[in-house]
Amino acid sequence: MRWIDSLEEAAAEKLPEPLHRYFRQGSAGGISVGEAVAAWSSYRFRPRVLTDVSTVDISTTVLGTPVDLPVLVAPTTMQRQADPDGEAAMSAGVAAANSVLGVSSNAGTTFADIGAAGAAWWLQIYVVKNREVTVRMLDAAVAAGARAVMLTADTPVVGRKEDDGPTVWEVIQSGHLLANLVANDYTADDLAKADDLTPDVIGWLGERTGLPVLVKGILRGDDAKRCVDAGAAGVIVSNHGGRQLDGSISTARALPEVAEALAGTGAEVYVDGGIRRGEHVLAALALGARAVFVGRPALWALSVGGSAGVTRLLGELGAEFEHALRLSGCRSISDLTPDLVAR
Repeated sequence: MRWIDSLEEAAAEKLPEPLHRYFRQGSAGGISVGEAVAAWSSYRFRPRVLTDVSTVDISTTVLGTPVDLPVLVAPTTMQRQADPDGEAAMSAGVAAANSVLGVSSNAGTTFADIGAAGAAWWLQIYVVKNREVTVRMLDAAVAAGARAVMLTADTPVVGRKEDDGPTVWEVIQSGHLLANLVANDYTADDLAKADDLTPDVIGWLGERTGLPVLVKGILRGDDAKRCVDAGAAGVIVSNHGGRQLDGSISTARALPEVAEALAGTGAEVYVDGGIRRGEHVLAALALGARAVFVGRPALWALSVGGSAGVTRLLGELGAEFEHALRLSGCRSISDLTPDLVAR
């Protein structure tokens, strides 16, 4: 068995059951979360032959930051429940692999400590009803060295979860959420997700931070184009790990339309959701993604092996991708084209 495939079971033995359920669950009936991995595995390749692949290169840049491989770590919450050092351990693991870390605005570790652990990092932000909360979060992230802002756009309300038994909110430890806000300064109403956002928010985020803005939660080409027209540096094709509108299209199926809509704009396209193999990375990049994000696998790796586990996860996915790249008849990421994937 691949080590990656053993991670969730190993993590389940270490994590409290409500936390493991929270990490793995989707919304409502779990349709979208259940389809994610299979959708990537359903693609078939049309490899080139008789090409010199004695030397290959899987390095790239993401929003101008050089990385050793096109696999980044998605923003996820409650990391200090998975490892005592939480996001700092995740950052150290990502740094050792020379990749990029997405940091949740719900992080239980200060941005300064995350940055000090070494990884280049991007802030994931929810714009909330009290915009002052969002402003303070943005300013703190800029001061601590964030290199980009990832606007989560698919959460006007939080997707319904169907828990059976104690929930994560009954086991989470004090101080393991919202470490970058002053405790008790804001009410639950202040922190509720804003449900009145328009593309204008993209320009506001860019002006406030001076950073490139990616819009996360895109599943349609027309939405992607609206975001880029409003100033986004790129988009992340995502259905929130199947945790928002259940029955949403898989990211594997949404990616081609989004990439085609943004062709020639200079905007960068990323994708998350169900990436578990090097062959999945190959399909994503051939279909137009600049890089992919992994979320749940990074949480399992952090739970099982701490920062070293995160480094190993990224390293093994990178090695699998390099192997698949050779077998596809390509020497570098720039050689990947949509015609390598049968559709």
